[in-house]
Amino acid sequence: MLRIDFVSDVNCPWCALGLTALDAAIARLGTDITIAVHCQPFELNPQLPVDGIKLVDYLQKKYGMSTEQIAQTHNTIHARGAELGFEFAQREFIWNSFNSQRLLYWIEQEYSAEKQLEFKRALVHAYQGEGRNINDTTVLLDLVNSLALDKTRAQNILASDEFTTEVRAKQQQWINAGINAVPSVIINNQHLVQGAQSPETYEQIFRELAAAG
Repeated sequence: MLRIDFVSDVNCPWCALGLTALDAAIARLGTDITIAVHCQPFELNPQLPVDGIKLVDYLQKKYGMSTEQIAQTHNTIHARGAELGFEFAQREFIWNSFNSQRLLYWIEQEYSAEKQLEFKRALVHAYQGEGRNINDTTVLLDLVNSLALDKTRAQNILASDEFTTEVRAKQQQWINAGINAVPSVIINNQHLVQGAQSPETYEQIFRELAAAG
């Protein structure tokens, strides 16, 4: 069995591509290799306001991107998504993703890593695929409910600071380990693969590492 720690931020479109490619690679492996995926928290910008900010303004301020560069990157991401069967929405805003990270942590602790991964996919689709506000309590509870998770428990978590310390500690753990860009895939706590790779690349790496024991 291979343990995969997928370090990502739902706000990151490259993470959406990485997760989609990772899912495709695991499907290609079939029953050859057992893969256990654990979603790990990361925030590209922890200072994002809860009410969000216009995505164009954010990209210009954080990365110094021109309107032309934003459009070019946008087209590249959309084209990569189309190759993988993921359709990006026309996103106008970006919101703070910390509450979604707290729910992901809760789901792994009280349900399973498999359910956590399902929720991660739902989050990615909601924001990257539909442009929904993933810091809005109504949206988050809708996603929780869609997976038959405990909506009341999730509501109580969102209304409190539960799991804040734990998630912050996890985030710092990955920063201390040298992770400063996402998506990052760590295999068996030893091998790091950064950036959104193709399904074929992920599959090849997994097969080689499984064969090496």
